[in-house]
Amino acid sequence: MSYTVVVPAHPTLARLAPIAEDQWGLVTRRQAEDSGVSKATLTRLIGNGVLERVAHGVYRLRGVPPVDHLDLRAAWLQLAPEIPVWERSVEQGVVSHRSAAALYGLGDLSADRHEFILPARKQSRRRDVRPHVGKLTDADWSALRGLPVTRPSRIAADLLAEREDLEAVGRVVTDAIRGGFDYPATFAETLASVAAQLGLRRGDGLGALRWLLDLSGDRHAQEWLGDAQASIAHAAAKRDS
Repeated sequence: MSYTVVVPAHPTLARLAPIAEDQWGLVTRRQAEDSGVSKATLTRLIGNGVLERVAHGVYRLRGVPPVDHLDLRAAWLQLAPEIPVWERSVEQGVVSHRSAAALYGLGDLSADRHEFILPARKQSRRRDVRPHVGKLTDADWSALRGLPVTRPSRIAADLLAEREDLEAVGRVVTDAIRGGFDYPATFAETLASVAAQLGLRRGDGLGALRWLLDLSGDRHAQEWLGDAQASIAHAAAKRDS
């Protein structure tokens, strides 16, 4: 999302405004310094209230509209503070697990930590940030509210891999299907990776989906399971033809 940042005719703020406009009104210390703003000037802007500190090394320009999930956005910027939003890729982190579920509004798991998937291990000084190491394909994530976030099917598989409560994951699944955020067949395909962990036959994604839908008790459970079975059978027939 792009924000129109209105600033006084000041050369320093003129450097920061274009960055903040495409970052929900936020700018990192590294980005400010890389744009030519000295540490002394940055400190003065913070002291004058022109910049409001929202996290270590992340600031919001005064007067910009409020944004949802501000703490999560700031934590994501901290993962690669030198890289602006428009130049980032999955290499700089994707919102995942409970944080991703909360961003979609799925289920009722509390997101008391900011969780991200990165391609390599990364340390964080913040106790409320939890990086996960993992590989993501293009089908595993999408953009949501200006942030890269894992798709609901991947969220469910990741939560199960972390031994989350099965009923809680079932609610994530049903909320996602009911809301049109993901498809039953996609859940079945993705959940195949954790089927054995549930005591099912290895690769039995349909069995994993059936289990979670049964736990949810949703009245559309059998219909969704039928949709998944039909889609998977159709894809298999198409491959064999």
